[in-house]
Amino acid sequence: MVRYRRGMEILNRINRESYSALREELEDVAPDLARFVAEFAYGDIYSRGVLDLKTRELLTLAALTVLGAEDQLKSHVRGALNAGCSEEEIIEVMIQMAVYAGFPAAINGVLAAKEVFMEKK
Repeated sequence: MVRYRRGMEILNRINRESYSALREELEDVAPDLARFVAEFAYGDIYSRGVLDLKTRELLTLAALTVLGAEDQLKSHVRGALNAGCSEEEIIEVMIQMAVYAGFPAAINGVLAAKEVFMEKK
C-alpha cells in the first residue's frame, strides 16, 4: 500500500486526469494493470531521488517518441508541462529523437505535443 500511495502522490501532481482515465479503461478487463503502473512506475521508479520529475518526464518523452506510443506520449506531454517543462524543452526532445529514431518519429512526436499544447490555449 505504501508503494501505491507514493505513486498516487506523484500521479496526482503531474498527471491525475490521465491516470484516472487509464484506471477506468482497464477496470473491467485488467484492473491490476493500472495499480501496477501506480505502484511500480511511479511508486518505485518516479519516486527515486536521483532525478527530478522534470528530468524523468523529458526522458519518458524521448522513449515514447522513439516507440511511437502516441496516446501515452500525449499523456506524458501533459505530465511534463505539469512537472515544469516548457514547450520549447519538450519540442527539443522530439527534435533530438530525429537523430536516433528518424524524422517520422520526431515529426509524430512534435505533432502529438502540438495537439496537447493547443488544448492548453
